[in-house]
Amino acid sequence: MANFKALVTTEQADGRFESNVVERSTDDLPTGEVLIRVAYSSLNYKDALSATGNRGVTRQFPHTPGIDAAGTVSASSVAEFAVGDEVIVTGYDLGMNTAGGFGQYIRVPAAWVIRRPAGLSLRDAMILGTAGLTAALCVDKLEQAGLEPGEAPVLVTGATGGVGSIAVALLASLGYKVAAVTGKSSQADFLRRLGAQEVVERSALQAGVEKPILKEQWAGAVDTVGGDILFNVVKSLRRGASVACCGLTAGTSFQANVLPFILRGVNLLGVDSVEIPLVVKASMWDKLSLQWKVPNLADLVEEVTLDELPGAIERILAGGQVGRTLVRLD
Repeated sequence: MANFKALVTTEQADGRFESNVVERSTDDLPTGEVLIRVAYSSLNYKDALSATGNRGVTRQFPHTPGIDAAGTVSASSVAEFAVGDEVIVTGYDLGMNTAGGFGQYIRVPAAWVIRRPAGLSLRDAMILGTAGLTAALCVDKLEQAGLEPGEAPVLVTGATGGVGSIAVALLASLGYKVAAVTGKSSQADFLRRLGAQEVVERSALQAGVEKPILKEQWAGAVDTVGGDILFNVVKSLRRGASVACCGLTAGTSFQANVLPFILRGVNLLGVDSVEIPLVVKASMWDKLSLQWKVPNLADLVEEVTLDELPGAIERILAGGQVGRTLVRLD
């Protein structure tokens, strides 16, 4: 047994939810084969929803959010992992209904755990986190569908967010011309530092919703927002191009028609980073540690402590987060 600090979200008598740093015991953690001392986590939009009582993410409270965790094995009942191994856990039920990475310890099934790739530190792994994994999966799907570097740009929507900022940096490092979409015009220099050659105002992607098809522009796209912006991206893809869809901050539905699909042969590719097989996650982490290693991670991260995390949660809910927020647990 060990005592540790964790952010715990509790439902109040009046129906409000409050998140506070409290002391817990490892005896309170759920069953699982691997106990991990968490060094770093990261803040994602889903974590903020959990921390404010969204029952579509977390059903039972009190609860510790945090869908990402990287740290050191403290105890293991399986041969695959030994005490002292450095490991990563992202997705599955972590931080949703299983106590997550906003605590200094987690206990999880061995089937959720990946050994840290040699090319990434624990810190860098959590700067990437689920956002980096999702960005890599998007780029991988686009390349499987035929995307190659060329003259036409690849569009990234929600480009100042976690997935978007890493997608911009990753695509640029792989030799693609990147057009970054944002509603935060003040962050244009930030996006250019990440490698964007063009910064597109979000309002430009919101125009023409009523039109069945738009001018061909993009060689491919990573869409992190959904809604009508996503379908405007579909309508402006070049012939045979694809968009990888992984987010919904602009909505879960859009006004659709079949014309872009049957006149231009474009593709809408769905991306899930939560429940995919562990072997797929491991292969993406290997890529991110080697040939897809993002060179400018330091340019897109803010680091906070556990005590500073509630303020960061407020910022991401208000749309104020830029890049990634790393949570230091030590």
